[in-house]
Amino acid sequence: MHTSPNPLVSPAGPRRRPGTGLALLVVSASLWGTGGLTGSLLSRDADLSPVAVAGYRLCVGGGLIVAFLLLTGRRLPQGRPAWSRIVVLGALAAVYQVCYFAAVALTSVSLATLVTIGAAPVLVLAGEAVAGRRPADRRAVGITAVALAGLALLIGLPSGGFGTLAVLSGAGLALVSAAGFAAITLVGARPVATLDDLAGTGLGFSAGGLLVALVAGSTVGLGFSPDPGTVGLLLALGIGPTAVAYLLYFRGLRTVRPGTAALLVLLEPLVGALLAAIVLDDRLGVGGLAGAALLLVAVVLAATAPAQPESTVVAAG
Repeated sequence: MHTSPNPLVSPAGPRRRPGTGLALLVVSASLWGTGGLTGSLLSRDADLSPVAVAGYRLCVGGGLIVAFLLLTGRRLPQGRPAWSRIVVLGALAAVYQVCYFAAVALTSVSLATLVTIGAAPVLVLAGEAVAGRRPADRRAVGITAVALAGLALLIGLPSGGFGTLAVLSGAGLALVSAAGFAAITLVGARPVATLDDLAGTGLGFSAGGLLVALVAGSTVGLGFSPDPGTVGLLLALGIGPTAVAYLLYFRGLRTVRPGTAALLVLLEPLVGALLAAIVLDDRLGVGGLAGAALLLVAVVLAATAPAQPESTVVAAG
């Protein structure tokens, strides 16, 4: 996941309508769709590995938020629950980023993306059912099936003659990556006192970025020669698809079911494919266009699903 996900919900503040939450999630997923292209350009121009790009992405996105907090005199979170949530967020962000790119290294981008993005909504729906927050229903299962079919057609099945062990290992790592994103989504529906969106996202992602940077620094390296172009790409990646996108995603989770939110994330590969076609002239074939149409249908169905009963919505306030 180019992404690849707030447990960080303000304990106080106005209650948002579900429509507002859906809009925030749509914008968030669309911003994530720009991350793949921006990250690829940064990796090419700075000669950085994808893992290094992920580490820089989290550090820059989280660091900019922390700097804003300090400059505006915001109070830091207080209490063990708030800091425990920050640690959990940072660890999960590091896990799903590292595991995703490790899966890419073992097999291919297509397989890693297919498994990670495809498994995430399934795991979220399963988690909701197990926790008793939302029993499985035919509509949710049907939408997920349509989404997975569309994702497979859009991305395409992997090719390249990978060995059985590589495929199994890559798929396993991609599943761990999906589980990390799913866990953040499920935890993100529960508020923590004294911890708001900005502080949790900034501190959590900064911690996760440092963990990813440690892994990259000890393996593939972090060094590059900064110039205006690469610095601009790094800032663009840290601001739009990272800091802003995740803040909007976490806030959208206040009023939208985690399972619905995870399905709306499927807009990411749609936007990414559209940008690749426009910027890189990477045209979709008939199968890719059919997959894009199915994904769009699944996203629309998810967005127009019946509203969650008020008694089960986890929201601020």
